[in-house]
Amino acid sequence: MSAPPKTAPKTAPKMAMVMAAGLGTRMRPLTNDKPKVLIEVAGRTLIDHTLDRLVEGGVETAVINVHAFADQVEAHLAKRTDLRILISNERMRLLETGGGVKKARAMLGEGPIVVANSDYVWTGEAQPLLDQLAEVFDPSRMDAVVAVVPKERTLGFETPGDFFAAPGGVLTRRGDAAEAPFHVFGVQIIDPQPLYADPREAFSIRDAWFASAAAGRLIGVVPEGLWMQVGDPAAIKLAEAHLPPAGR
Repeated sequence: MSAPPKTAPKTAPKMAMVMAAGLGTRMRPLTNDKPKVLIEVAGRTLIDHTLDRLVEGGVETAVINVHAFADQVEAHLAKRTDLRILISNERMRLLETGGGVKKARAMLGEGPIVVANSDYVWTGEAQPLLDQLAEVFDPSRMDAVVAVVPKERTLGFETPGDFFAAPGGVLTRRGDAAEAPFHVFGVQIIDPQPLYADPREAFSIRDAWFASAAAGRLIGVVPEGLWMQVGDPAAIKLAEAHLPPAGR
């Protein structure tokens, strides 16, 4: 009997949305004259940390929304040559994460996309994060697959946890519980159609998560390693204690 044909490994979408329009108020005074995404951590800007990992996962085009110090962000991104970068202009109004994706629909297209925040760094995963998410993502039975990390392997997260995870990775909200074991990390593969269908102009992507969780269509992947949110000046030094300097 011949061996069954090998199934090609799943790959992540080639299109990503990177959230870079935040005001960075918690990062002041460092953001008094520059955007949060251009703050350096271990010798590399936050947005470059994110884009490096997306390129590693096979992303070829990144749509990046801009608001505060937008010209600085655009000038910095123009230096990258390893992926195509498109700018979604939110100079006039912040649209939050869900609204940002909706506004960029014409650039993002109708199929699944990667969505990433730009103030997270991580180290020590056994397999690239996007590969892990891509292996699980199945739009026929889920709206999104998101990275979720046990609280004891995170730094810089200030909430009592976001979700519980059932067998198979199905996520349920913390709700009224005092704590939940997993923090949501800011990288995911999503079907953007629920966001496109939302009638609001400005809204959070969390609203879509909660609706998907209620329908059993939000799946979590638990990667290895240490996962850090860089939200304020103190978090920079904390992250740098765990990251190698740029170029190493």
